Amino acid sequence: MTWTVPATDRPEGSLTAPEAQLLPEYLAWHRATFLHKCAGLTGEQLALRPLPTSSLSLLGLMRHLAKVERTWFRIRFAAEPVEPLHFVVGHKDADFDLLEPARAEQEYLRLLEEQRLADEAVAGAPLDALLAEHREEMSLRMTYLHVTTEYARHNGHADLLRELVDGVTGD
Repeated sequence: MTWTVPATDRPEGSLTAPEAQLLPEYLAWHRATFLHKCAGLTGEQLALRPLPTSSLSLLGLMRHLAKVERTWFRIRFAAEPVEPLHFVVGHKDADFDLLEPARAEQEYLRLLEEQRLADEAVAGAPLDALLAEHREEMSLRMTYLHVTTEYARHNGHADLLRELVDGVTGD
């Protein structure tokens, strides 16, 4: 049996909650939206690059978003002693370029794990807390906004890629 990305429910979130609740909930919705856009696809489909002038693929985006989660929440905010994901000396886009469709399930599970670990890394921290590993002052609040923006932008890419892969459209 061929593995496919499982269906994902998108969480409901408050539109009036305090900021400390609203920012994580909005990020959770964008995380689930990305997975929703990948649902039902095989590793081979996730790795397709349907735009001839671009290296973008859903699998590359999945790997990139796992890297974003680890970099911003675990490495930069919490200063956890973990290696960057998908780092290859001399290859700045390894997350997009070095794809193995047979490893799609592992990449999916890695993204879920990085999301979980990112949430753990910031649990209980105030939004005004500053990143531990960054050259300039940046708050956890701004980190949430930055990572949510990454997901929102890449969810737009995922919309287009999914439609080109198999014709599926939607929100």
